[in-house]
Amino acid sequence: MDVTLIGVPIQIGAGRLGCEMGPSALRIAGLHAALADLGHGVRDIGNVAPRPFTDMPHPNPAVHHLAETAAWIEVLSETAFRESLSSMPIFLGGDHALSAGTVAGMARRAAEEHRPLFVLWLDAHTDFHTLETTVSGNLHGTPVAYFTGRSGFGGYYPPLSHPLDPARMAMIGIRSVDPAERQALKGSGITVHDMRMIDEYGMGVLLRGFLERVKSENGILHVSLDVDFLDPSIAPAVGTTVPGGATFREAHLAMEMLHDSGLVRSLDLVELNPFLDVRGRTALLMADLTASLMGRQVMDRPTQDYVGSRS
Repeated sequence: MDVTLIGVPIQIGAGRLGCEMGPSALRIAGLHAALADLGHGVRDIGNVAPRPFTDMPHPNPAVHHLAETAAWIEVLSETAFRESLSSMPIFLGGDHALSAGTVAGMARRAAEEHRPLFVLWLDAHTDFHTLETTVSGNLHGTPVAYFTGRSGFGGYYPPLSHPLDPARMAMIGIRSVDPAERQALKGSGITVHDMRMIDEYGMGVLLRGFLERVKSENGILHVSLDVDFLDPSIAPAVGTTVPGGATFREAHLAMEMLHDSGLVRSLDLVELNPFLDVRGRTALLMADLTASLMGRQVMDRPTQDYVGSRS
């Protein structure tokens, strides 16, 4: 497979500085070499940057860096659409606000191919706030609300050409949800598997059901992997640590199953803050998880045929 690495040094959506160093940390952790060793053609196009922007006030005084976030969404949507034509884009973040752009771009790509887009959200948080409901004003908490077409973004974030159908989204690893998000999620159609669901049923059962649905609908899959999906004991380099996250084996199992499915077309690696890391352990783990998603295995196993084509 041809893979394109795209650095996204955005940190204005988060509450703590440091995510802008995430792309460099992932590169230093050997991500390029790990993927090349698996036989993939790897191209690193460097870091993208937003267009010039002007201040954009909002009635919610907590909201900050709104115009800059909108500019990032615009460039990332175009980049995702362009690079997904002939390769698998992997976005090296950067905070989770970047997914507002990457998912929007991939939704446009899916529409061009007349296929549905599905999104797997591996995160401790649902990121389902609107510009009106966010209390912190940190816009990394808004991408899911935006790309699923919730109201409140018009005139601020770029218009969506193809909103994601919420029924084609699954969240796994959730364990921190604000009251406004919890209320909005009711009846939204989004599948939410919190850590209790993983404890009761297991990662394999929950993920397999979602992947079977993607395959049955001939869909393409975007995966968004947040560092805080993982337990902070193994991945400390994130500004929003929440205890009780996915274990080392649960995370690798998810990646291995995603590879076996043959359905993944694009990937976000987000919220890596090297300033908070311990001797690079989180960056190395994220690189290893990506390698698992891209085919690194202890034992060879048959991989399902890819469903459909890229053209």
